[in-house]
Order: sequence, then structure tokens, then C-alpha cells
Amino acid sequence: MEQINELWATVYEQLATYGLNVIGALGILIAGWVVANWLSKRVKKSTAKTERIDDTISPILVKGTKIAVLIITILAVLNRFGVQTASIIAVLGAIGLAIGLALQGTLSNIASGFMLLLLRPFNVGDAVEIGGTSGIVDEIGLFVTEMHSFNNVAITMPNSQIWGTKIENLTRNETRRVDMEVGIGYDDDIDKAMKVIKEVLDGDDRVLSEPAPLIAVGSLGDNAVILRVRPWTATENYWPLYHDFTKKVKQRFDEEDISFPYPQRDVHLFQEG
Repeated sequence: MEQINELWATVYEQLATYGLNVIGALGILIAGWVVANWLSKRVKKSTAKTERIDDTISPILVKGTKIAVLIITILAVLNRFGVQTASIIAVLGAIGLAIGLALQGTLSNIASGFMLLLLRPFNVGDAVEIGGTSGIVDEIGLFVTEMHSFNNVAITMPNSQIWGTKIENLTRNETRRVDMEVGIGYDDDIDKAMKVIKEVLDGDDRVLSEPAPLIAVGSLGDNAVILRVRPWTATENYWPLYHDFTKKVKQRFDEEDISFPYPQRDVHLFQEG
């Protein structure tokens, strides 16, 4: 009986000790999770209020804050059970090195992500063209950059592919030149056509006076004389001006009897005998 009592006493003591550790570990986990969510929300609100940190950096800071708090929480839980966290950190470092060697492409994405965040060839909300893919930037992450196309199709591109190709930022500059071409027939009056084009541009307030629009003969095509039209406008007016000019110049050319020639060929027939 004395041995049984001693055994039960030992069991109760171990249960009490480890039970308290388990309860304490659960408390630490819950507290850490709450603090991580609360702190990440605070960081998100703080970055949204300040003008020093734009929308490009904000998601990285929010995610980084949450992950850091959760890592500290896990280390505190392990320490609660007497695990030597220093050795665990060393083991994790070795594992991280091995994983890094195995996932060189992923590390390349991370390095490219840091370069994109550091040099800022584009920001969230910019319209860009990257390697033939056009769209509006939604988020720049450490691994991938998320965009949506102009017809609202979701696009996900690895950062290494973005950093290794040509990047065109369509909205960074305040003004853009609208490149257009208008074809007229060889029998039409070139000076009259250029005058009509100038009147159409002068009647549009979106066309900037400086730099002055260019209206010139660009080339002599197979079926038409090609006139180059190069007005400048604010970036947000690029496509509205393009479309309105195309419509107005067609209407004015119809009024002035200036033709838009169709493709044509001269066919010569030779009759034998």
C-alpha cells in the first residue's frame, strides 16, 4: 500500500507539473496569437495614416510583424517545457541553409522582391507592362507580385521574372505623348488635311500646348500618305484623347471630303495574239 501511495503521489506530482506547463503553454499561444493580430493591425493602421510609407511597403511590414511575434511565441512555449531554444535556433539555421540550397529559385524571388521594394520601379496602383504583360499592380510580395489586367484578370508573376526583364511604368510620369497615324489618299490635299487635324487638336482642352503637338508627313505608303500626329496630354487622359481624336478626325474628314483610302492594286491584263 505504501508503494502504491508513493506511485500515485508521483503521478499526481507529474500531472500537476506538466499540467501547469500545458496550461501555461496554451495561455502563451493564445496571448501570442492575440498580440500578433493586434500588433499587425496597429502597424497596418499606422502605415495607412503616414505618408512616409506607401502601399507598396505596408503589406510587407504587416506580415513581417505578425510572423516575428508568432516566432517569439513558439520559442516561449518551448522554453516553458525546458527546451533549450538556443540549440533549436542553431538547428533551424542549419535546416534553413539546406532548404535555401534546395530552393535557389525561391531565394532568387526573395532577392528580386527586395530589389523591387528598394529601387521602386513601380508602386501599388501603377499601370505597368512587364515582359509583354500589362496590368495594374495590386501587391508586391517577397515571392511574387500580384496584378490584374485591364480587363480584370488576376495575374501572379514571380519576382525573379519581373526583375530580369524590361519594366515599363505607364503611369509614373505626369504627361505622355499620344502617338497616332492618319492615312489620306494621294489625291487629297495634304496641307488641308494637316490643317483639319490641327483644328481638331486645338479644340480639345486635354491637348497640352507645351510641348507643341507634332503634325507631319510620316511616310508614303502603298495606298495612303501617312500623317503622324503626336500631341501631349496628362497621363490619365491618354486613352480618352486617343479615342475622341479618332472619332472627331473621321467626322471632320467626311465633312471636308478628305478620303481614307482603301487598299488597292493596279492589275494589267495582256491578251495574247
